Amino acid sequence: MLKIEKLTKKYGKTYALSGLDMNVLEGEIYGFVGPNGAGKTTTLRIIAGLLKSDGGDIWINGIRTTKNILRQKSLIGFVPDFFGVYDNLKVIEYLEFFASAYGIYGRAGKRRAHEVLEMVDLDGKENLLVDSLSRGMQQRLCLARALIHEPKLLVLDEPSSGLDPRTRKDFQFLLQRLQKDNYTILISSHILSELSDMCTSIGIIDGGVMIQQGEIDNIMLAIDSSNPLRITVLNQINKAMEVLRKDPQVTKISVDENKIAAWFTGSREEEALLLQKLIREEIMVTSFAREHNSLESLFFHLTGDVKGK
Repeated sequence: MLKIEKLTKKYGKTYALSGLDMNVLEGEIYGFVGPNGAGKTTTLRIIAGLLKSDGGDIWINGIRTTKNILRQKSLIGFVPDFFGVYDNLKVIEYLEFFASAYGIYGRAGKRRAHEVLEMVDLDGKENLLVDSLSRGMQQRLCLARALIHEPKLLVLDEPSSGLDPRTRKDFQFLLQRLQKDNYTILISSHILSELSDMCTSIGIIDGGVMIQQGEIDNIMLAIDSSNPLRITVLNQINKAMEVLRKDPQVTKISVDENKIAAWFTGSREEEALLLQKLIREEIMVTSFAREHNSLESLFFHLTGDVKGK
């Protein structure tokens, strides 16, 4: 859906982007993260056609858009981090105005405005003034505006900033619902736990270059592989130890009462087979899981942003 190759952007003598590569597959929710000043917003603004790059290429839905900004903007729905102020403008008027900007006029514009309001759970709010809406409602309205022309790709720059936890969670569910409706979503956020909950892939940028990207499950599995399996049993602790010691993938074991830590080098499938062995021996296993790192710990590890902590 979105492919970026060697994207560069300079401000004076400073490179904001230094040959950035990115690949977002159709139907993904792709989380884009990095430290302040890493180049996230610059990248998103270039993708949305709001900023000109100094080099590199962008393909959206198989179309090379680098030299065709109007075509690029028609394929993108952009949600910035700040909604803006609209005095004395009703919600329906706001959406009809933006529909007309994309050539959707009259009844067609009104019909599409009602459709997107329903998509973002704002149906019934048509006649409210935009500046009277809560921050959460304004952000959903901004998303509705981004959907008005049926774009191929939604690009969201810190959409959850300033939202309370409940509203953030509701917005997350909304994005996941849009994904099920075949929208591809690229989202940046500083709330890493939120991204790890909903994203299918992530990209981590630092110093204007992509330092890690891929499916989030594969990335987390790779960094979790050095962590132990945490196993809790209700009976036959010695039998459980015997089963584990016989497994060639188990390299080390430690025990604390009925809790076992087993360093295991196998795959997810081999983990499942090990659990089967324990159960066949009539060992009552109450928990069996790999100890997990978080997206936040991966972020700090890759960007070197711990600074002595």
